Amino acid sequence: MKVCLACSAGGHLTELIQLEGAWKAKTHYFVSDRRGNAVELAKREKVRFVSCPRRNPLKLVANLFQSLWVFLKERPNVVVSTGADTAIATCVIAKLFGRRIIFIESFCRVKSASLSGKIMYRLADLFLVQWPENKKFFPKAVYVGSVF
Repeated sequence: MKVCLACSAGGHLTELIQLEGAWKAKTHYFVSDRRGNAVELAKREKVRFVSCPRRNPLKLVANLFQSLWVFLKERPNVVVSTGADTAIATCVIAKLFGRRIIFIESFCRVKSASLSGKIMYRLADLFLVQWPENKKFFPKAVYVGSVF
């Protein structure tokens, strides 16, 4: 079992690291953008860096090709993601290759759904939320409480 942990650097990565007990004993790698805590993480974990799209079409295309290259090189069985835009291409590619996707909606989203959450709700095999209020946006989601 190989696990891909895909997320944007910053808070999304911080949330995914909180779940270390779930992935640490498995073969794993991260997909993130080259910023702050992701660069630090790369000193002790395998991190594959891709472009951060930031709603820029050219950067999105670059992210897509980089994510495809990483996916084909690593061949994960499952992708776990906390979002955001940096991770969406990895999740879409995983779905096209028949892999399982677990998506965890961001802790900071209480009163509204994230854009990545709206996209991933349709793709994820398991969609988890950290606030019971999120069930009104994602009725089929599983409420699991905070990762913190």
